[in-house]
Amino acid sequence: MTDIIIVGAGPAGLTAAIYAARAGMQVVVFDKSVYGGQVSLTSEVDNYPGVQGLAGADFATNLYTHAVSQGAEVRFEEVTDVDITAKVKTVTTSTGKYESKALIFAGGASRKKLGVPGEETFMGHGVSFCATCDAAFFREKTVAIVGGGDTALSDALFLANNCEKIYLIHRRGSFRAAHAEQEAVRARENIEVLYSTTVERIEGIDRVERIIVNTPEGNKTLAVSGIFIAIGLEPETSLFKGHLPLNEKGYVLAQEDCSTPFEGVWVAGDLREKPLRQIVTAAADGAVAAVAASEYLNAGAAGGTCSLPTTPPGF
Repeated sequence: MTDIIIVGAGPAGLTAAIYAARAGMQVVVFDKSVYGGQVSLTSEVDNYPGVQGLAGADFATNLYTHAVSQGAEVRFEEVTDVDITAKVKTVTTSTGKYESKALIFAGGASRKKLGVPGEETFMGHGVSFCATCDAAFFREKTVAIVGGGDTALSDALFLANNCEKIYLIHRRGSFRAAHAEQEAVRARENIEVLYSTTVERIEGIDRVERIIVNTPEGNKTLAVSGIFIAIGLEPETSLFKGHLPLNEKGYVLAQEDCSTPFEGVWVAGDLREKPLRQIVTAAADGAVAAVAASEYLNAGAAGGTCSLPTTPPGF
């Protein structure tokens, strides 16, 4: 049995591993495929404090190397089931079952994709899922953003401060975003709204150069340097639906210390409900959850009473 199992090897999970291992805990991290999460698909990280112009893959490797250097074990096995109801937590993976005294979920959230030709090809080379992360790379350029909700319109306004022109593409005839956001978008001269329009494909040579869109008048070619896809997120919470409390969008409802209604179980990163999902907030969650889990285990090891109740206040 290990002290702490962490599910997810993105910034939240690996930061949790670093903090827990430095606290003297035996730590095992599980991820189904690759370390780094979404950051490994980012061309450059330029919005993490103290980091400028570092390739996303290099940032992810640094996190992984740091966690392993502290003694954390990272295993690339897909977690297929969990039991969080007992005091001893059980994690089932594609190769076997593992037990731990505490558990941190840090599986993150994946961006919904358009599923059109060129999207995968130009990922990190003009195709972006985060305006806050990548807007600076498109200063004085023309870009497109796809979506019609609050995030898409908020991203369009954010991009309008950096880009020469923005095509805001929405497949319906009206937006779902808040009225104030819609009015703000209409007031910006460098945002052109294309209603009832869908992206058919993304083209270029080494990076995005144009997109083909289907409009009510037929197909059109838009010359753009990038395309931002803001059609929603899917939190990786399928493992514990019916166990942990989720909001209407599927994000875990957790306390500010990342604790859940189950003693010895924390969540960290993009899968929990919060106002901002960035590398820095994921890392912060990982640190908070790891420290809380370590204190929980230390209290139990010392024969004291664990500080976290079975059902924390507010649930």
